[in-house]
Amino acid sequence: MTDSPAPAGRAAASPDDMFVETVAALVAAHPAVARLDGGRFGDVATYLPGRRRLVGVRVGEPGEPVEIAVVVLGDRPIPQAVAEIRSAVAALRPGPVDVTVSDIAVGPLGDGP
Repeated sequence: MTDSPAPAGRAAASPDDMFVETVAALVAAHPAVARLDGGRFGDVATYLPGRRRLVGVRVGEPGEPVEIAVVVLGDRPIPQAVAEIRSAVAALRPGPVDVTVSDIAVGPLGDGP
């Protein structure tokens, strides 16, 4: 099997980039998550080559925590959701996982007021 080149003007995704995208998809699919978020100062994000930044996930160097920031649905137990998210991400890459709940979405489907 050969590696296919990246499309023109776009860098090939590294394993770290794919990990970030996998984490983002996993977290966004959690039933208590309304959406990924940039955190209090918008700094929970990863810049992927050739694309805009992916908000809500930041992966540091080995040994540093994977940082997640989310808006959760108000009808779910928050501590349970945080524990489930932390456990799911740690299963992908053992090590510390910091989960920040930036806000709580209320209303139909978490659309807010």
